[in-house]
Amino acid sequence: MLTRFGISLENNLLKQFDKHIQKKGYLNRSEALRDLIRDALVNDEWLKGDKETTAIVIIIFDHHQYTLAQKITGIQHDHFINIIASMHSHLDEHNCLEVILLKGKGHVIQEMANNIISMNGVKFGRFIPASAGKNLE
Repeated sequence: MLTRFGISLENNLLKQFDKHIQKKGYLNRSEALRDLIRDALVNDEWLKGDKETTAIVIIIFDHHQYTLAQKITGIQHDHFINIIASMHSHLDEHNCLEVILLKGKGHVIQEMANNIISMNGVKFGRFIPASAGKNLE
């Protein structure tokens, strides 16, 4: 069921918003607002840290650092219950990209991601919180 409601914005703010959503490819303001609300709800889920949720960890590292790859794999094995999947890709002769999909309590998977990203030798790391989607209809 959809509910219509009105919203008041300053003209300049609305113009900026319209430009922003056009660049993102939204066809209308309603879908853009729905996504903003969902994003706020996901962030709220993560602030609590005790709900079942999902996340993505992306790292780039030099595969010639053999102990680093072993440590990354070791953490994943230690937390196998929180790993949905992982993908390893060779970017060039030195660098690897690894994407790890996680599930579990927010504070648990955040800590695991931080441990991986902060390892000496990880050139780039990003943690992307997501949602299990149960409350995002």
